[in-house]
Amino acid sequence: MRFSLPLGILGCVALVGLIWLIGPYSAHIAFIPDKGPLWYFWKRPDPDFWSHFTAWGFYACHQVAIWWLIYSAKTAYSSRTLDDKASDSPYKSLGLHRVNLYAIGTNLFFIVLHIVQTKIFYDGLAQDVSNLSAQFSVIILLLMVLLIEHKRRGLFFGKKIIGIDQTYNVVKQYHGYYFAWAIIYTFWFHPIETTVGHLLGNFYMFMLMLQGSLFFTRFHRNKYWTVLLETFVLLHGALVAYASVHGESVSMFVFGFAVIFFVTQIYGLGLSQRMIMLFSGLFVVVLVLYYQSNFIKGIEIFRIPMVLYLGVGLFTLIHAIGRFANRSVAKRELRS
Repeated sequence: MRFSLPLGILGCVALVGLIWLIGPYSAHIAFIPDKGPLWYFWKRPDPDFWSHFTAWGFYACHQVAIWWLIYSAKTAYSSRTLDDKASDSPYKSLGLHRVNLYAIGTNLFFIVLHIVQTKIFYDGLAQDVSNLSAQFSVIILLLMVLLIEHKRRGLFFGKKIIGIDQTYNVVKQYHGYYFAWAIIYTFWFHPIETTVGHLLGNFYMFMLMLQGSLFFTRFHRNKYWTVLLETFVLLHGALVAYASVHGESVSMFVFGFAVIFFVTQIYGLGLSQRMIMLFSGLFVVVLVLYYQSNFIKGIEIFRIPMVLYLGVGLFTLIHAIGRFANRSVAKRELRS
């Protein structure tokens, strides 16, 4: 079955429209007053058995179903001949494999189910877990993408870092399971809402679910599509910061994620060096103009990049330690 990525994105937009049409969801709820930056505001003050059960039960079913489909797809691919795998033929398809249709249908079913579940019970996983868990699940996803894409575009200004490619092999092999968890967990963490931040966040989750459903197709590796997914967090993070009552810095999110784009992500788009330098130079001019009255405040643009790049380094270090430990154990076993 042939597939159109623009139509897939349009489908994500339609789902956001469906959420808006079915709302409101919490007009009848008197929320507990905000208790600080780590407090998640949108959760019912009187959770009961059914609100907990539906949130966790439906989440678990959604999670297991997608994990099973990923496992089935990987098993089917690994059963191919070595020559077939070397040709990478599944990724050349402009159509969808049967398992892709199952994945899209499964995600669509549980998206609608979560809309209905929120409308009736208004509860999500946020009732029982920390707000930080959803945030860090996405942060780890983003730094794992930096690891996966390192082989194609490098990490700093198109340059590769020694040792990362060895970590890449492990992350690439198992990233689908983690990505599925991070996306589905974050989706069920929040109840469905019609605030601009929630709608944009759900649109982002829908696009990520679509990407996760397109494994073993050409679309899964489309460089423009994947960079769009990476950089969309800039818009969502900035908007959430703008709406925050805690005075979060919008510029930190906008320019922080923009720094990552110009340091790393732009080098995967196939642009000429001249174009990259031109766009990067314009970005520097914008930074200077914005922070000209307070250059000290400009330090904030390095906070998000520092977290992600240090995370990549930490992943690489942990993998290197693990490889060293495995070699040491193997040598001891040979000696004995």
